[in-house]
Amino acid sequence: MSRKPEAPKKPVKAKTFPYMVYIQFDGSKKAYTFGTDLLLKTGEPVVVETVRGQEIGTVYVPSLPFDPSKVHGEIKGIVRVATEKDLHRKEENAQDAKKAFAICQEAIERLELDMHLISCEYTLDRSKVIFTYVSDDRVDFRGLLKELAARVNGRIELRQVGPRNKAKLVGGIGSCGMECCCSRFMSDFDTVSINMAKNQLLALNISKLSGQCGKLKCCLRFENDAYTELRRNLPRLNSQIEYNGSRYRISSMNVLQKQAKLENREETLFVSFDELFGQEKNETNEQTEKLPE
Repeated sequence: MSRKPEAPKKPVKAKTFPYMVYIQFDGSKKAYTFGTDLLLKTGEPVVVETVRGQEIGTVYVPSLPFDPSKVHGEIKGIVRVATEKDLHRKEENAQDAKKAFAICQEAIERLELDMHLISCEYTLDRSKVIFTYVSDDRVDFRGLLKELAARVNGRIELRQVGPRNKAKLVGGIGSCGMECCCSRFMSDFDTVSINMAKNQLLALNISKLSGQCGKLKCCLRFENDAYTELRRNLPRLNSQIEYNGSRYRISSMNVLQKQAKLENREETLFVSFDELFGQEKNETNEQTEKLPE
């Protein structure tokens, strides 16, 4: 007996909202987009449903007319404006999270696990407790989960993050004297390569090029485009150049001060780019003028 072909399923339309609003969460500078039927003001606390569970966020940008072009994928809605009860529960959760952190830290030390615990937090409805940690290697935390399940209420989630995320959570002051960029305004991390340090003609001293996370400083990426433009049409280091009738090697360059260091066996000179390459252009023009017609 032949089976009747199943009717094609109708695509489920994503829910739309009259307004969209940008929400920030504690410890994060990134603003997330949510849909809403409410006219919300900047600074209002709201309860939202996230992939981790219910959380309280703060309105960063007030309600705007819904714009589908600014939404990627399905958009979630605001559950409600946070009540006094919600705010009180958030404070209770923070106190309980400190106790759970201490319990987890004690278990990690006793089990001698190679992991560094960073934070602990409960979702608003206490359905989940999230432990965040850093580790260089894979950790077998089955024994840890058993102990936590017996002493901590709620579904337990252990979330591993990298050194950059740890620096973002912990914060600190960079070598520039300002708060670390990762904790001040960065929401995502791009790749930083040693070639970006080479592009700035820096000495490859990893200890000086590394930030508090132990990785290459993010500012190397921020400055990379500017240095690429400044070095455009400049000769390479260690190339030979003629200046004032003598032959020199370009041993170093300071593209910010627009100055080159020239060396040969007899002397060392520091010459500005305008003087050095301006003279080179003039010599080229003179040679062109002397060419027979």
